[in-house]
Amino acid sequence: PFDPSLWTEVLPDSKLVFDYQPQAVTPDFSQFPYPLFDTLSLQPNRVAYLQPTQADSPWLTATARLQTYLGTAHYRPLDTRLVKNLEDLAAEERLVILGTPAQQPALAGLTLPFALENGKFVDDAGKAIPPESGLLMWATAADDSSPVLVVTGNGEAGVAKAVQYLVQPQDQQIATGHGVVVNQAAELPPPSPRQWPGYLPEDDDFLLTDLTDPNRQPLDEMTVRGSHSPAMEIDFKALPDDRLLRGSKMKLSYSYGPQINPLTSLVDVELDGVSITGERLTEVKGATRRTLEVDLPGDRVTPTSKLQVNFRLDPRERRSCSRVTDQQLWGTIHSDTSFSLNRTAITNLPDLDLFKTGYPFTAPQDLSTTAVILPDAPTSTDVTVLLELAERLGRLSMADSVQLAVYRQGDLPEADRDDKNLVAIGPQSRFPLPELLSEEGFALRGSGTRQWGNTQVQPLPDGEGLMKSVISPWNSQRVVL
Repeated sequence: PFDPSLWTEVLPDSKLVFDYQPQAVTPDFSQFPYPLFDTLSLQPNRVAYLQPTQADSPWLTATARLQTYLGTAHYRPLDTRLVKNLEDLAAEERLVILGTPAQQPALAGLTLPFALENGKFVDDAGKAIPPESGLLMWATAADDSSPVLVVTGNGEAGVAKAVQYLVQPQDQQIATGHGVVVNQAAELPPPSPRQWPGYLPEDDDFLLTDLTDPNRQPLDEMTVRGSHSPAMEIDFKALPDDRLLRGSKMKLSYSYGPQINPLTSLVDVELDGVSITGERLTEVKGATRRTLEVDLPGDRVTPTSKLQVNFRLDPRERRSCSRVTDQQLWGTIHSDTSFSLNRTAITNLPDLDLFKTGYPFTAPQDLSTTAVILPDAPTSTDVTVLLELAERLGRLSMADSVQLAVYRQGDLPEADRDDKNLVAIGPQSRFPLPELLSEEGFALRGSGTRQWGNTQVQPLPDGEGLMKSVISPWNSQRVVL
């Protein structure tokens, strides 16, 4: 089996061919986000938002929250754009119409479960639905080939309530049918700023079962078999502001089976592919519930770290012609494997590198300490950048709700300006926080001129954007992107 002359190769032009026929479906809110977003799609999901007559702050907030929720499907690509009317919709593209009938006149041309009379939705008795109640409806467009999600209400409070219902997965469990009236949506308290699903737990002492796999499922006992078994991998992702100190330990609880060669068999622990420690497996008859204490090097634990536990199992005897009999060999790590961390929370801000994890905007994970500011008259480009930002924040966070706030420049409350991390979007001429466009560091001087220190260049054309992070002038504990 280990003869190097034996080999096989899978060629890159190998392919799978599926013969399938699309079937008509009846949209049902019990299956949300399908068909707006299909988590089993083989292609990127294509979602379009219909532009309203006026993109005010409540509309921007509601749209950004819905887009953030769609971004939480971390492993599926999403293509998003804005359209001006229903005729711009491409075949099989999903459409979101969000806003009141006054903001979205196109609602009058759709066949909807609720009738629209004199610019207001009414119930079966012809009575106008209260403005504080939200409406969720499914419709179709583009010759019934594209599903349309309608998020509306007779008032802005109702629209906000309908969106909040959609972005809280626990609330979706009671929905069914193709039309829903949202009378009340629960207000969930924000999670702890250090409660990040998929990362190290808040407590300094925890077990293997407190960690999760890439599918966000709790880890349990794991067993491998054979001499060349793969490593057992554990996500060991520190929070962005975590600093592990000397004295952080892992107590590996493991067992292994009989018939091993005690001279050449061992178990070792690696951090990001670099071995930390290991020990020989000395019992020919096998051993149960052994403990290996591992000193964790805190300076090397990062938000992308992984621990690997390897069982290097060598059989006690080999048959003739190097025919290996090794499937009787096994190694197990137990669920009572424990961790004891000595750590502190400290980081240097501003630091754009931290934005790879969303920090500090995703602390807490429901984005309740983040606000986005756009110019007073946002263009379609400004809104498109907002949608891309919201999708990215959704991919970097996981919570039971989304509390992201979006304001136009003139609508920004002083309380949010002073207390939240801010993201300002806009070209230099219409930048919503002009006081932050200082001459320090990298400066944009107009006419495509760029300057860094004493170096100045003028690229033609200048088609790139700029991201910069600074400490908020209104709160030294917050940042502005």
